[in-house]
Amino acid sequence: MPQNPSPGYETLSPWAEVDPMAPRGLTAERPADLAGKTIGLYHIWKRASKPLLDVLERELSRRYPDATFTWYQETQMNTPEAESINKERFEAWLKELDTVVIAYGD
Repeated sequence: MPQNPSPGYETLSPWAEVDPMAPRGLTAERPADLAGKTIGLYHIWKRASKPLLDVLERELSRRYPDATFTWYQETQMNTPEAESINKERFEAWLKELDTVVIAYGD
C-alpha cells in the first residue's frame, strides 16, 4: 500500500472563511423587567418555532401575569419581513411592542 496519496487527487475542505465581519454580540437595549410589558412573539416558518413560542408565552405569563403578548407570523419563507409584501403591517406591529422574541427551530 503506498504511503503517499496519488498525485492526481487533491482533498479540499468544504469549510471556508466567507464572512468578512467579525462576530459581535447583540446590541439592542433590553427591558430591565418584563412586568407590564407588551411582548411580541415572532413566528417564522420553521417547524418548531410555534411550539417553542407557545411554551415561552405560558412560562412568561406565569412569571409576569400583567405582561401582554401579541403574535406575528412571517409571511414569506426565507425573506426578512422588513423586505416582504407586508412591510408596513410588520413595522406597525413592532411599534406596539416593548420587546420581541423570535424562535428559530427545526
